[in-house]
Amino acid sequence: MCNRQAEVKGEAMIEGARVQKLRQAFANVFGGAPDLVARAPGRVNLIGEHTDYSDGFVMPMAIDRDVLVAVRRRADSQIRLHSVDFGGVSQLHLGAPVARDGMRTWSNYPRGVVHILLDAGAPLGGFDLAFTGNVPSGAGLSSSAAVEVATLQALDALFGLKLPTFEKAKLGQRAEREFVGVACGIMDQAISAAGVAGHALMLDCRSLETTLVPMGAGIAVVVTDTSVVRGLVDSKYNDRRAECEAATAHFARTRSDVIALRDVTADEVHDAADALGPVVARRARHVVTENARVLSAVAAFRAEDLGEVGRLMVASHASLRDDFEVTVPELDLLVELACAQPGVLGARMTGAGFGGCTVAIMPTDAVAGYVDSVVPAYEARTGLTPRVFTCEASDGASVVG
Repeated sequence: MCNRQAEVKGEAMIEGARVQKLRQAFANVFGGAPDLVARAPGRVNLIGEHTDYSDGFVMPMAIDRDVLVAVRRRADSQIRLHSVDFGGVSQLHLGAPVARDGMRTWSNYPRGVVHILLDAGAPLGGFDLAFTGNVPSGAGLSSSAAVEVATLQALDALFGLKLPTFEKAKLGQRAEREFVGVACGIMDQAISAAGVAGHALMLDCRSLETTLVPMGAGIAVVVTDTSVVRGLVDSKYNDRRAECEAATAHFARTRSDVIALRDVTADEVHDAADALGPVVARRARHVVTENARVLSAVAAFRAEDLGEVGRLMVASHASLRDDFEVTVPELDLLVELACAQPGVLGARMTGAGFGGCTVAIMPTDAVAGYVDSVVPAYEARTGLTPRVFTCEASDGASVVG
């Protein structure tokens, strides 16, 4: 207990130092202190990939890496945005339509939030905003959702918008879909807004009902970054969504109750394989079987059957590799190396794919052996140096200063 208390105190001191550093950066750029600082975490998805935009089930957890946003009201209608990590200031005015900034693309996430809030009728005024984060960009841990939700949390507090938790998630999703141009589901913004420390969250992406899933003691969640950076807007992410929608349209022609692949059974997908065509049939099969794996994983966590959780994670990766085709050789290699490592219960790619990270679960005393074995083996076969970090389940968005 004493050691854990020391760790928590150390984490609080680190977070406090980051807040103070952001406050100083804000003052350096804009002059004077911000009115408040908000945070929102990134996330790792334990299981349930590419199911959220088909009204399916997912099981993410908010991680102890986040985005901090500092804001201050202005007396005029000007908005100034600054990224501590990328530099520069991007400006816009409430009297003009919100447009993308092609030079400072980092600003398009808070710009998207402003656009969506104005579209929703929120009473915004001018403000200055600066942000920084330690969620790895381009690694599949939802750094973009963390920016969106942290911005929403900050503006909610600054202007007294009184947005419910899941309204922030919905608005963040709209910002990414309608302004940034990524046809994402609700999962990333939802877990960033609503995460609970010590728990994963099983989310029904249709009803937005949530089920807390205790992570248990002595289990480490280890994320390994392939160092293969992916860009969702330029990837085949949107293609996969279109393929799922094509499958849904096929079933909806004969079943009026089909709204998304959530409503289709594995037997129906099997029987319709010829009509769907081989590619669309594989996409649909992944979504339907992945939904079943999420529900099974909830039951396995509750039964403390972590071996079954691990088996489901490995099956999820195989489906993402073979049916949904969103892995890359580096992701497949990391999962292979992880599963061969003593103590590792299961591993899979996490995030949208096409690069990014894997997630593995293992006893905490197996982490050192994992790092010592998997990292050099991966480097030897790819020439890439992976980043490895252990994540703890954290709370969702909040005002921190």
